[in-house]
Amino acid sequence: MVDVPLLPGSSSSRRIVGREEELTALSALLGLSPGPGPVAGQVRAVILAGDAGVGKTRLLTELRDLAFTEGWQVVAGHCLDFGDSALPFLPFSEIIGRLVSNSPELVDTVTEQHPALNRLRPGRRLLDDRQPAETTTALDSAIGRGALYDAVHALLAAAGATSPLLLVVEDTHWADRSTRDLLSFLFSRPFGSRVAIVTSYRSDDLHRRHPLRRTVTEWARLPGVERMQLAPLASEDVRTLVHQLHPPPLTEADLSGIVRRAEGNAFFVEELVGASALPGSLPDELPDDLAELLLVRLDQLGEEAQQVVRSAAVAGRRVSHDLLAAAAGLDAVTLDAGLRDAIGHNVLVPSRGDSYVFRHALLAEAVYDDLLPGERVRLHAAFAAALGDGRARGTAAELARHARVAHDLPTALDASVRAGDEAMSVGGPEVAARHYETALELLADPGFPRNQVVDVASLGSRAVEALVASGNPPRALSLARRLVEELPDDAPPGWRAQLLSSIAATVLVAETTLDARDFTSVALALLPDEPAVLRARLLHLHSRALFHNDQVPPAREAAVEALSMAEALDLPRLASDVMATLAAMQRDDQSQTEEDIVGALENARSVAVAAGATTAELRALWLLGRWRYDRVELAEAGVAFGRGMRRAEEIGRPWAPYGFDARFAALQVAYLLGDWDQVERLADVSGQAPSPIPEAVLAAGLLTVQAARGRTDRLAVVPTLRRLWDKDGVIAITAAPATIELHALAGNRTAALAEYDDVVSSISKLWRGFFHSRIRLSAVTIAALAHGIADLPVEQRSGVAADVARVLDGGETSLRMLRELGTHWGPEGEAWSARLVAEHLRFRWRSGIDAPGEDELVSAWRRDLAGFEAMGHVYETARSQSRLAVVLQAAGETAEARRYADLARVTATRLGAIPLLDDLRGVGTPTSRARPGSHDDQLTPREREILALVAVGRSNGEIGKQLFISTKTVSVHVSHILAKLGAAGRTEAAAIGRRTGLVG
Repeated sequence: MVDVPLLPGSSSSRRIVGREEELTALSALLGLSPGPGPVAGQVRAVILAGDAGVGKTRLLTELRDLAFTEGWQVVAGHCLDFGDSALPFLPFSEIIGRLVSNSPELVDTVTEQHPALNRLRPGRRLLDDRQPAETTTALDSAIGRGALYDAVHALLAAAGATSPLLLVVEDTHWADRSTRDLLSFLFSRPFGSRVAIVTSYRSDDLHRRHPLRRTVTEWARLPGVERMQLAPLASEDVRTLVHQLHPPPLTEADLSGIVRRAEGNAFFVEELVGASALPGSLPDELPDDLAELLLVRLDQLGEEAQQVVRSAAVAGRRVSHDLLAAAAGLDAVTLDAGLRDAIGHNVLVPSRGDSYVFRHALLAEAVYDDLLPGERVRLHAAFAAALGDGRARGTAAELARHARVAHDLPTALDASVRAGDEAMSVGGPEVAARHYETALELLADPGFPRNQVVDVASLGSRAVEALVASGNPPRALSLARRLVEELPDDAPPGWRAQLLSSIAATVLVAETTLDARDFTSVALALLPDEPAVLRARLLHLHSRALFHNDQVPPAREAAVEALSMAEALDLPRLASDVMATLAAMQRDDQSQTEEDIVGALENARSVAVAAGATTAELRALWLLGRWRYDRVELAEAGVAFGRGMRRAEEIGRPWAPYGFDARFAALQVAYLLGDWDQVERLADVSGQAPSPIPEAVLAAGLLTVQAARGRTDRLAVVPTLRRLWDKDGVIAITAAPATIELHALAGNRTAALAEYDDVVSSISKLWRGFFHSRIRLSAVTIAALAHGIADLPVEQRSGVAADVARVLDGGETSLRMLRELGTHWGPEGEAWSARLVAEHLRFRWRSGIDAPGEDELVSAWRRDLAGFEAMGHVYETARSQSRLAVVLQAAGETAEARRYADLARVTATRLGAIPLLDDLRGVGTPTSRARPGSHDDQLTPREREILALVAVGRSNGEIGKQLFISTKTVSVHVSHILAKLGAAGRTEAAAIGRRTGLVG
């Protein structure tokens, strides 16, 4: 969608994005297609305006294709930037040249009647025709304008008489005066045939003194001439364009960055996407070609205006008049003159609040990057001084940026801390984290005055808290540990204790093998045994660490002490958080009723709200939802999680612990309940600013739905998710089962097994080898290995069986170890344990290796179905119904098989679960209801012979060799056998054959 020359016969290489409405309106105006607006023929011309790169040529290319489709002729001419040496009528020479190529006889006929046309035909232009653009040319004086204009008009009218004609003249902001005058003539004089004209120009090039500025105004007043302004693309359209240009997945941060910086300009989008694909390119790096193109605008300005624009670029996209006046170093008269010039050339635009903004944000970047190093430092120092002494108003973040580049490190440090505090106070932890980390970097700078003492523990703790709140616990943990290691030996004990408490708090919400008790115990030993704020907080963290490790009595004792100290020191926020911890401990207390537990959690939330303790409030809501979830009260759990998620959004901490946990838990509940549209809504982070880990967690949750819908194309996102497995095990255990199923659907059994091995290896490093999810992973992997197993030759099935045995052993070992530890299991664990057994039996049945009896199969799948029904898992219940229906049908229980198959079909249809619908083909349908014993009459002798070989596991190729027939013929026979028996596959056909006596 960039402005490239419109060449007849060329075609766009991709579909148009975000211009469908404009294309419809433009084609309707010109009479190419029906549509709203003036009646076809009333509008003779359209003037298309838009900034450079916004997509004018792309739209005109689509218009041309549409015109060709409707039987129109299309000819195009282009104005070129020759400055004062522009060739008069250049686009019309190009147009006539095209008509000469297409219709030479027509051009010759018109030329005989209008000889003046000869002077515009390519190859007949005279060297002395090249004249200054804004003067009366020798051509005009030699043959007369009137004769020439009449000749062009007659030629276009004659061409339009043969078939409708669309005339396109691009880039008229570069048009010479003669071309503009000829266009004025054509706009004002009707044609006797169907001729439509479209001209385009760059609206951002029309400065106050541009010759086209007045002409366009005059054109728009003419009857039959319409003006259309092409606005920047909407954000959603930019996103679509980015995905089209860059099919591999981008993070939301990268995608949002391109959307923000491109500002709806299609050319900018293409350049930024192209730069992001270059090896070693930086997310904020401006491509050289784009920067050079943008800086051309700066060359058009006078010296004073260039100085003003350079000063403004140091401020960023927007600058107030007072700040610019105080920092630019120009007197008022020079400043005003420079501003007027910059505004006249559409470089700066006056904005609200007595300020100026760059017309394009990327132009500000390009100008700033073009500054000399010394010039940049000097200007930043001027801005910092103006903000620091009160001559101009600004934010702490602005002062911090200017002071840092100006090498005023103490001022930059102070301003960065204040900027971080301000960001945290308004719910911007991502921004706050950047400011705090900047302050820490300044503190470590060799140039920072060593005589200035800064409480690094307080600053570091704030940075860690902000990183955790922004959804980046791994980075927070890394920073906190580094700060502890870098503390000098003579640092105050309180500093070390405070940083250790930050580590412990982060460990409790991060995926790590670290034990928070190791840090809380050391930190408490560093502090005096007396009431103090830090000690109260550490006691609470120590309590949570003990509870996390199932040490409930000492955990409760530490929590009670922390609560008592918090109340004595009047720390209501901490007290409410401790109350939530104590309420959580009641969940496993058998003496507590439901009313007791819910009441305690709701009370903790109410106290937190009254105290303004948002973290405690979110934690209470999370715990309430989790308690409901564990009791399989899914609807109620979803309500609680939804409350927590919305509250986190309200306070500006959607990615913080418990707030984001609530969102992901709400997604999981929606998945279980079969509300997959809600899953997609919750996973959508468009326009948001998540850290990589939360974004990946949500993407993994969405992948589960996509796998159930058979979206094998979504395997493209797996490598991106895999890179974050070691950061958060939830990503791995959520994405891996879906990935395994997708590999199976794609027919890649090897990749499915490799995914299982990789995720087990990865999770074992974070947790332990016998984690809960390994049972589910094992069941899903065995199902994947069973996919298409009946089509494999017998000798290959034994190798797959060995893999299945290994996967089964891992699942059974985990199950045994977890039960020996007395781990809380619940309905989910019981359901997946039953599924593991059932899938293993199904593999043996389908592969024909140690095949189980049908009664054993039916019994296993009944247990599996009961487990998922108890769990409330809508999709897995339908899958269990499908599997049970298959084995029931094979066992001759056709009525019950049909009932379960119909239930599964209803669910699969509603969810759009295509693979499950495929599994249900032929299961429980009327063709499968023939009475046992009647098949003998249905099958031919050859079909019974082939069925016997199918039953012993022969492939189609092996059967063909044995019976001396082609493999294709065998395939046809097998298809007939399946249809006659009503079997879904070869294994079921063999089972029916054995039961009915067709197979011995």
